[in-house]
Amino acid sequence: MRVIFMGTPDFSAPTLAELVGHGHEVVAVYTRAPRPAGRGMNERKSPVHDMADRFGIPVLTPTTLRTAGAAEAFRAFDADVAVVVAYGMILPPDILEAPRFGCINLHASLLPRWRGAAPIQRAIMAGDAESGVCVMQMEEGLDTGPVAMCERLAIGPEMTAGELHDALSALGADLAARALAALERGSLGFTPQPEAGVTYAHKISNADGRIDWSQDARTVHDQIRGLSPFPGAFFEADLGKGKPERVKVLQATIAHELPGVAPHGAPDTLAGNDSLAGPGTLLAPDMTIACGKGAIRVLRAQRAGKSAVTAGEFMRGARLAPGAQL
Repeated sequence: MRVIFMGTPDFSAPTLAELVGHGHEVVAVYTRAPRPAGRGMNERKSPVHDMADRFGIPVLTPTTLRTAGAAEAFRAFDADVAVVVAYGMILPPDILEAPRFGCINLHASLLPRWRGAAPIQRAIMAGDAESGVCVMQMEEGLDTGPVAMCERLAIGPEMTAGELHDALSALGADLAARALAALERGSLGFTPQPEAGVTYAHKISNADGRIDWSQDARTVHDQIRGLSPFPGAFFEADLGKGKPERVKVLQATIAHELPGVAPHGAPDTLAGNDSLAGPGTLLAPDMTIACGKGAIRVLRAQRAGKSAVTAGEFMRGARLAPGAQL
């Protein structure tokens, strides 16, 4: 089939490779324009742009698709279908209707749950037991189109957003290839999404990253793994410089879920004493921290401007002792 591929981040690149590998004629790739990145702030192409270059596919990086010229250029490719995977721009009606079979989208959730910008992070932060990928027909609404195919994936209790991202990226690439094969055979059917169960995965903000230690241990744990490795859940503490420093928590585990019971290894002076072991209290040198109910144990952390390290390495470099308030 003649395919226009539209995508930008790492998540999208395996799908482009899979479609090329299955013999589809990818006539053009649309992606976001190169942006300054790194210490030198040199312009960096998107992962999809880099992959398209390797395959010798023409790349377009328009800043808008809402002009007559953009629609005319899109139609000129005479595509059978456009495959959209985390492109990052809204497609206007002229674009949606241009290909023979319209535009289909690979979305990283089990629709209608987690429509929107951050479905992977939000699923883990909400404590969902499973996620998946869906192929849907695009329409003007935000991820509201009818769904053709889905694949489900269990979310392990310690799985991070980064791990789920990679698993769904590979799963989605295979699903997209199977969907195009069915479309080519004329056997790809679409079913409207149910109205019940709709949730929205709003874009992650800086406020989403700040750890609220008054929450229970499971909620804090889900927040940490849902934001790992990027942008990272964080707290602030005086690590010995006389002022608060931001610390990202990149990996943790639940140390205890019962209120009023100190985790194994906590000092006797803190064990079972809510006045001393309130939310945000460092309970033990292994970086166990009290939550509103229970406690979490940090496994990997990162100071601002430093590399990520194990909790043991972090504690050796930080002036923190049990009883410190984070």
